[in-house]
Amino acid sequence: MGTEPLVYLIDDDEGARGSLSFVLKSAGLSVQAHESAIGFLRIVDDLEPGCIVTDVRMPGMTGLELVTRLKERGVTHPVIMITGHADVPMAIQALHAGVSDFIEKPFTGEAILGAVQAALAKQQNRSEISSERDEIVKRLATLSGREREVMEGLVDGKVNKVIGHELDISARTVEVYRANVMTKMSAGTLSELVRMVMIARLA
Repeated sequence: MGTEPLVYLIDDDEGARGSLSFVLKSAGLSVQAHESAIGFLRIVDDLEPGCIVTDVRMPGMTGLELVTRLKERGVTHPVIMITGHADVPMAIQALHAGVSDFIEKPFTGEAILGAVQAALAKQQNRSEISSERDEIVKRLATLSGREREVMEGLVDGKVNKVIGHELDISARTVEVYRANVMTKMSAGTLSELVRMVMIARLA
């Protein structure tokens, strides 16, 4: 899988597809162009990291219908929708459906580039968070049942004495479990541990 993000461009108008590809490639971006939403859907199971730029009005399947299908398939790539002036209400509907941004025609190269770069930054951030969450979940799996109970108490802001009382163990034993939790989770501070647990709960 390539490390460079890929811009998936979907537009049934060959001229528009060509000029948009040129603008994006001139900015050093990798582009894969498709002439229909239906054709693009055939490859969605093998998408590289990146973003999707789609026209709203296309024969066979509209950009809005494509967004719905992508959501059903679990695709999380940011989507930028290109819209004509008459399609603005549809574009607003698309935003509610989860579209990252929409660009109204006619637009400048700077406008589409800005939208694409913002979408790629958003996707990169999302990928990093997802990767961090996976790592935290792996660390959590190494905790024993008792260590997990102590960790839950710590995250809830309880002191060792209270946790010990609730679990019917001494505060000194809680301290031992607490040290184990911090080591296994690679947490330097309690606030770091709390942050990790919050991220894991988003999984």
